[in-house]
Amino acid sequence: MDVSCSPSSIPQRRDRALRIGLGLAAVGRPAYINLGRVSELPPERSVDAMRRTTYAVLDAAYRAGVRWIDVARSYGRAEEFLAGWLDRRGYTDLTVSSKWGYTYVGAWRLDAAMHEVKEHSASSFSRQWSESRALLGRSINLYQVHSLTLESPLFTDEPLQRALSALTDDGVRVGFSTSGPRQGEVIRRAFELEVAGRPIFTSVQSTWNLLEPSAGRALAEAHMAGNLVLVKETLANGRLVVKPPPVLARIAARHGVGPDAVAVAAVLARPWANTVLVGPASPEQLAANLAAMQVKLTEAELRSLATIAEPPGEYWGRRSSLHWR
Repeated sequence: MDVSCSPSSIPQRRDRALRIGLGLAAVGRPAYINLGRVSELPPERSVDAMRRTTYAVLDAAYRAGVRWIDVARSYGRAEEFLAGWLDRRGYTDLTVSSKWGYTYVGAWRLDAAMHEVKEHSASSFSRQWSESRALLGRSINLYQVHSLTLESPLFTDEPLQRALSALTDDGVRVGFSTSGPRQGEVIRRAFELEVAGRPIFTSVQSTWNLLEPSAGRALAEAHMAGNLVLVKETLANGRLVVKPPPVLARIAARHGVGPDAVAVAAVLARPWANTVLVGPASPEQLAANLAAMQVKLTEAELRSLATIAEPPGEYWGRRSSLHWR
């Protein structure tokens, strides 16, 4: 159970749409691990078809008031799709975050033997930052290390640390995302890293959802220290929607929304969560997710929802068994 905040401290925000960010992991490439995604996509997942889907989701999100877009080098062509959409629409009031550290190697195939390769090195950062900047230019506000873990060479690679720190001088915020059962340890250790007496990171993007709330206390600490906190995988890669736990289904029915809306509302209820990411595969899925903006969970409901949490090791073991499709 996440005890990093009490339900009585939950702010009732009118600007919930501005706290929600749109992640493009589910639409930037033909295959991904999210459950409940395939039925939302076009039958032919060609580049053009996925581009059109991405544009439709982006348009729907913008109309709904969402102003944060999250991509990554490994999200297939997500950066390319976003760049094309920005060029067409001309919006200048968006915040864009991207990530480096994984390279997409799936060759736009559903049956690829491998879809992405991880490398946290100075050369990988230099290459991928150049690629991201070439596509998105000055639109990038936040650049993040993708899935930082305790084993990452970044923690001892001083040239890489200096290169990351230099982004701040160029007006780009530097952050990291986390994955795995030891997220809390990674968060605390990463925020201790400094170059010339200045913290390297001022932002973190971590998994927190009703099944995996273990990073909550570390994220609350990061928020209290003045860092930006983004929350990803709010629907547990679709597990909370495809087969919702009974208590989640009951609360959703009580509010007249889907389980996804309640799951997102539970994340919005955390005062330390600055930006809460959703990753729909269609405008219809997005609309269902955004129903969370109308859900005000009671203290009793939040306590009931806290009972469905899984041990971190069990949660991440199940996540690793999800198939790319």
